[in-house]
Amino acid sequence: MTAGEDISMRRKKLRYRAWHRGTREMDLVLGPFADAHTEAMDATQLDRLEALMSEEDPPLLTWVMGQAEPPAHIDRAFLDAVIADHQARLAR
Repeated sequence: MTAGEDISMRRKKLRYRAWHRGTREMDLVLGPFADAHTEAMDATQLDRLEALMSEEDPPLLTWVMGQAEPPAHIDRAFLDAVIADHQARLAR
């Protein structure tokens, strides 16, 4: 398997995980984001997505909805990109 095939499989797995979170609300936030952006992401960006997706759904949803501030360990710039993507989809 080449490095290109490895990253391709990783992208596919992350897209699947984004759509199968356990809560429909987070599926609808992370699934479309992953579909739209993972193909253009490099390994570092995929790491950032994976780290965000390792968080539990209930607190993640409160951060996305602006109901709570994320803790310091959260990659705020990446979370903000996910939030902006979600808000743009809602505005359509």
